[in-house]
Amino acid sequence: MEELRTPFKVTAGRFLRSVRIFMSSEVGGAAKLLTASLVALFLVINGLNVLNSFVGRNFMTAIADRQIAEFARQAVFYLLVFAGSTIASVYARFTEERLALTWRDFLTRRAVNLYLTDGAFYRLGVSGELSYPDQRISEDIRAFTVTTLSFLLMIFSSGLTILSFSGVLLSINPVLFAVAFIYAACGSLLTIWLGRPLIKLNYDQLDKEASFRTGLIQARENAERIILTGSESRMKSFLASRIDDLVTNFRSITSVNRNVGFFTTGYNWLIQIIPALIVAPAFFRGDIEFGVITQSAAAFAMLVGAFSLIINQFNSISNFAAVVARLNMLLEAIENSQQRVGSDIRIDDTSEGLSYERLTILSEWDGLPLLQELTVAIPPRARVLVTCAREDQGSALFRATAGVACPGSGRIFRPAAERIRFLPQQSYFPTGTLRQLIVPSDASTEIPDEQTSLLLAEFGLERISKAEGFQQEVEWHTSLTQREQCLLMLASVCVAKPDVILLERAEVMVGWDTLFRIMTRFANDGIACVHIGSAANISSYDAILDLGDSGGWQWRKPT
Repeated sequence: MEELRTPFKVTAGRFLRSVRIFMSSEVGGAAKLLTASLVALFLVINGLNVLNSFVGRNFMTAIADRQIAEFARQAVFYLLVFAGSTIASVYARFTEERLALTWRDFLTRRAVNLYLTDGAFYRLGVSGELSYPDQRISEDIRAFTVTTLSFLLMIFSSGLTILSFSGVLLSINPVLFAVAFIYAACGSLLTIWLGRPLIKLNYDQLDKEASFRTGLIQARENAERIILTGSESRMKSFLASRIDDLVTNFRSITSVNRNVGFFTTGYNWLIQIIPALIVAPAFFRGDIEFGVITQSAAAFAMLVGAFSLIINQFNSISNFAAVVARLNMLLEAIENSQQRVGSDIRIDDTSEGLSYERLTILSEWDGLPLLQELTVAIPPRARVLVTCAREDQGSALFRATAGVACPGSGRIFRPAAERIRFLPQQSYFPTGTLRQLIVPSDASTEIPDEQTSLLLAEFGLERISKAEGFQQEVEWHTSLTQREQCLLMLASVCVAKPDVILLERAEVMVGWDTLFRIMTRFANDGIACVHIGSAANISSYDAILDLGDSGGWQWRKPT
């Protein structure tokens, strides 16, 4: 899998860069404070752990020597240490979760911004080189932030434990320290060898789960088409195959986990007896107190646990490696899509109107010209019909004007983004309120609901304002017909009053009579309208742009 072969140096560089950007961002101050708090809390926890080992030693020695007063005193110390450890551990966990949430919030917003900038999401979708970017942005970033922070804290805590308890073990028996190190090193190497297939399997599992979830979403969003075309059996077969894929892959994961589990479980059981085997002879000779045995067992377990981070967290590490690989692939795909625009068409969005200068557009399939050397200016307030010998010509002109990269050359002069509108044949409305759809977010004046209701009535959309209201959040792509979606988009143009609007085959959705009436309204409002569609009643237009079969074109007045 190419996704898993990103060099470690590149991955580490991206990780460090991500941390630097996070720490220098607007939330960096809060992040630094939370990080410092975590370090302090872990120092306290580690100190209490060391103190607890000595309290435990004295406690057990008092029991063995039948010293009631010392037993009671050490019991009180035990309770105080437990109370301090509880408070420090709870606050450490709380601080860790807050820091992870802050990091996730920052990274997710940044990823969404990169994904939706300069059409990266569109190019990734068209190229198909990246699977399920939605899951990578939502779930993988969550897993990355939580797991990364958890691992860093575990490494830090393990380092403190090694520094603290190495001295304890060396003071008891240097051989015990050497055994702990060798035991953990051998165990880590064997665990890595046994569990090495898990990274790829976990990566594949994330993709297969996402594929199944996408199939369910498709079934929900296309429910009417599926039932009308009788495609239920095909959808069942499709989903069943996705279930088979994810179950088969997960069986492989459980098999590897079984093998790793046999080793790690036995490994952890032996930790309990090894220190006693080494230290007990000294107790039998009378060289040490009984409490030293329990202290050595606790210190050995703590030290081996610190050395055995890979063993104890191998499943989490393998999952984390898969998540890092997927996020690396996401960043690479976004970067590549920004570099691989592949178009010499230049767009100047500082113009007051729409014009083309020697615009040539080539077919993405065969490289043949769809349009050659188009040079024309759209007059203000004009109603222009664009007729096409081939259907893909109009689509290519529409998308090139909208800024979608396509092969070709030339220049397009158009107004700024807020002064030009595009209405494709298939409209899209994000979930939101009716007011958010109709009234631009940068509107300089407040538009009362009564005025908006009159506008909707003019476009035959009274049902929407009555049924949904203006402040209720609605999933418009499911609650409106395609005709209503198109009319609602056209109604919003009357509020925004851009300089130019481009329509792609709008007559299919609203009908010719309604379209002519709306275009007349646009002209009266000072809006130039370019309609890419079929020729009908051309006398209602101010100009005609005919696109020929071989890329030629003709600008003419209607006759």
